[in-house]
Amino acid sequence: MPTNALDGWHSYMKTQDHAALWDLLHPDAVFESPVVHTPQRGREITFKYLASAGEVLGGPGFRYTGDWRSDTGVVLEFENEVEGIKINGVDIITFSDDGGLIVHFKVMVRPLKAINLLHRLMGEQLAKAAG
Repeated sequence: MPTNALDGWHSYMKTQDHAALWDLLHPDAVFESPVVHTPQRGREITFKYLASAGEVLGGPGFRYTGDWRSDTGVVLEFENEVEGIKINGVDIITFSDDGGLIVHFKVMVRPLKAINLLHRLMGEQLAKAAG
């Protein structure tokens, strides 16, 4: 697995530098959300979802608690507390073979209360980003 891409992701999570996030994404990146039924295809929409998720989930309480690696990707378990609800989930990230760009990003979240909260907050954040 290209460690430069994983290092870049961890750096983005600390800095929330949107230019760095854009540079990490492959032009054909795919994002899969825990609340949207279809994969979101392309760098622009993947960027919007990840940047919004950073606003909603990021912050001082966010932390990765474990990781599992393969030759092409990583699973990063995370947790945070938002509006009094403990959120636990995983980011499943697949990297390209060339250059270590993110080609696929899937988020899974539990419990149901957390999914419902994130659905509401992400909707609000994406509406702000569009307006």
